[in-house]
Amino acid sequence: MKKVLLTLFAASLLLVCCKKNEAGTTKSTQNGSTVYYNGDILTMEGENATYAEAVVVKDGKITFTGSKDEAMKQAGEGHNMVDLEGKTMMPGFVEPHVHPSIAASILPNEIIAPYDWALPTETKKGVIGHDPYIKALTESVQKNAKADQVYWVWGYHQLWHGDLNRDMLNKISPDKPIAVLHRSFHEVFLNDKAIELMKIKEADFKGNPQVEWKRGHFFEGGWLGLVPKIAQWFIVPERYSKGLELMTQLIQKNGITTVAEPGFPSSDFNMEYNLLKKEMDKNPPYTVYLIPNGTQLYGMEGNSNEKAEAFMEELPAKYNTTNIIFLPKQVKLFSDGAIYSQLMRMEGGYTDGHQGEWMTPLDLLKTQVKFYWDAGYKIHVHANGDQGIQQVLDYLAENEKANPRKDHRFTLHHMGYFSDKQAQQVKDLGIEASVNPYYLWALADKYSEKGLGRERGENLVRINSLTSRGVPVSFHSDFAMAPIEPLTLAWTAINRVTSQNSKFSQDQRIAPYLALKGITITAARTLNLENEIGSIKTGKTADFTILAENPLKIDPLKIKNIKILATIYHGKRFDNPNQ
Repeated sequence: MKKVLLTLFAASLLLVCCKKNEAGTTKSTQNGSTVYYNGDILTMEGENATYAEAVVVKDGKITFTGSKDEAMKQAGEGHNMVDLEGKTMMPGFVEPHVHPSIAASILPNEIIAPYDWALPTETKKGVIGHDPYIKALTESVQKNAKADQVYWVWGYHQLWHGDLNRDMLNKISPDKPIAVLHRSFHEVFLNDKAIELMKIKEADFKGNPQVEWKRGHFFEGGWLGLVPKIAQWFIVPERYSKGLELMTQLIQKNGITTVAEPGFPSSDFNMEYNLLKKEMDKNPPYTVYLIPNGTQLYGMEGNSNEKAEAFMEELPAKYNTTNIIFLPKQVKLFSDGAIYSQLMRMEGGYTDGHQGEWMTPLDLLKTQVKFYWDAGYKIHVHANGDQGIQQVLDYLAENEKANPRKDHRFTLHHMGYFSDKQAQQVKDLGIEASVNPYYLWALADKYSEKGLGRERGENLVRINSLTSRGVPVSFHSDFAMAPIEPLTLAWTAINRVTSQNSKFSQDQRIAPYLALKGITITAARTLNLENEIGSIKTGKTADFTILAENPLKIDPLKIKNIKILATIYHGKRFDNPNQ
């Protein structure tokens, strides 16, 4: 009897201490350590692909990488065992440039864009052509718009949808306020009822060359000036919160464990922060890093860079939480206009004769670059066209000569079009890059025909010109300028295939491993976080992505279709609800 009781007692202890993990392997929960094994564990450490046989995690940190036998020793008695069953485990994907404010403004509202747009639970079908666009817009307004609310519609682009103006919108909706956001999110068209409801006046924008009042058109600086005046209609808390929920679902679906917004806030600091915090208080499986918007805060703080910087310096102590973190001594500035609007500044202009726009007056941009350079900041600059990029390069060269800095990590963002000569200047000045490869997929065919011409249109985002020179290059979506899908960004950089299946500038393709660095370790470097995340290395945070296939062992054309099975965030597993 005594022997039977002892056996039953031991069995009960086994049931308490052990349970089945997701892969079906028995795992013990006594000491809190977990060993991951039996898969392709791609560490993203080094210049070439390296794999670990096993990884040990405890208390949300990586405590060991190496052989399985040694991992089990390091994990100690009573550790958990997770069998990857041949699947691939990588560092959690890092999205270094995404805008929660844009996501929250777009996702819960109407989307009528040139191409299909995947949402967590549905896909909004693309619309091409003027008449189909007007029909889709009219039907959406008639079905959904209300007299006491601004009805926001995102995705319009003149090259796919033809002309649009205030009179057209008045005809579509004479009695309900509507606002059509350009695909670039740098422009908006308003009808009379929207202007009336939001109580904006022509006099408010007197002398602003980036406002076409009669057309109801606000773009670049005109749009930036409009947003603070209409914040209550643009950031509607209930709808905005729904948009953030949808953003969280997309982040988890696509294997991302870290996102960053360069350029916070967009309009209303307190409202945007409090609504973001409300979403992050739910403890979703990712961290948000914020980089202050030097241009917007300049205006909010009485047109003073000094006051804007003083405000920035206080942000970490006042607002950091466990999963919302303001990056210290980093700032975002803006050069030229949006590539999606063909308002980036191009050397020689456009084939139709227009010149593009500056987002920041050049005297202010020059002052801001010098101010934050001298203050020791890591500066991030939005720059799209080769003329916009050259202006930034010239400013940086002046500051580097007058006040040399080591490891400044000045970073250009987007870089829609630049020359090989400029790539060498980027290298010589110690500049780094965070680019949007998706521009090529979405825009190259159309822009080769209209606006840029073949030579420039087919050579958007010349990534190999940078990486072949050793310039660190990360990839970002600038959501919603591209889907928040890191594997799609890597796929585009690897294959350089467009929406029309054109294979443009194949000499600018990069190797799959280098592309994967762009969504992991180099993306972490863009944020100065490469010592904390971005690779599987002892001491780093245990953020992983589990893939059904190894991106380095399949046809490169299939990489964007790899199923993401789960993410592991700070050591805790979150299965992908969409798989």
